[in-house]
Amino acid sequence: MDSETRKKYILQQLDAHEKVSLTTLAKKFNVSEMTIRRDFNVLETRGMLVRKYGGAIKTEAIENLFSFNKRMETNAAQKKSICEAALAHIEDGDIIFIDCGTTLFRLAALVKNKRIRVITNSLPVISELMYSPTIKLTIIGGDIDADRQASYGAVTERVIKEFAADKAFVGADGISLSRGLSSFDEKEAMVTKTMMEQSREVYLLCDSSKIERDSYFRLAPITAVDYLITDAFNDTALAKSYQDTGLKIITGQP
Repeated sequence: MDSETRKKYILQQLDAHEKVSLTTLAKKFNVSEMTIRRDFNVLETRGMLVRKYGGAIKTEAIENLFSFNKRMETNAAQKKSICEAALAHIEDGDIIFIDCGTTLFRLAALVKNKRIRVITNSLPVISELMYSPTIKLTIIGGDIDADRQASYGAVTERVIKEFAADKAFVGADGISLSRGLSSFDEKEAMVTKTMMEQSREVYLLCDSSKIERDSYFRLAPITAVDYLITDAFNDTALAKSYQDTGLKIITGQP
């Protein structure tokens, strides 16, 4: 089992049991305890666990990473205002990508009556839109991440490259002037990046808690985004610095 698969299993176990044993993991994967310690080190650097004697314990970040339903309730009012602002930029006849994630799922509920084509890798978005009489829905296949409820991988990226969309509505785990867009998950990030590359306009939907926040995997520069739609941007000097890159900032009304 490769390192990334091991680390994903460790996070799943932490989410379920709140702590994991170094010895138990080494035996399960038939690797040395030193190998598991290295996995712990990487995950601790990402903020996903805290190392303790003989194992590790979960951090709050895992709650946000693995539970779609729990994440739906995080910053719910902000996500609602963001998606309502995004809706104003979707016109009948548009071909759009909708990325995975809880904010983008809220957007799907708002576009049900639009006459548009939606291309998505998100299982919740598919479920939300599949019976809409006005939506033309295209499902992007690939490997399935049950926790993120989305497809990913080489097949997913290759299929996305066959499309040319008017707009991509995407998410990220962080955006900053120094690193641009970043993500907790490199596989998910590559899908998002490919959607952005295949679109005429890119809309990043993220709440204000993610502004000037970095995750470990760099996804794209700020210049790859046309519009940032967020719930608030109260630091006017910082907002000006973002706008100086060419980014247009839209704030929703809570």
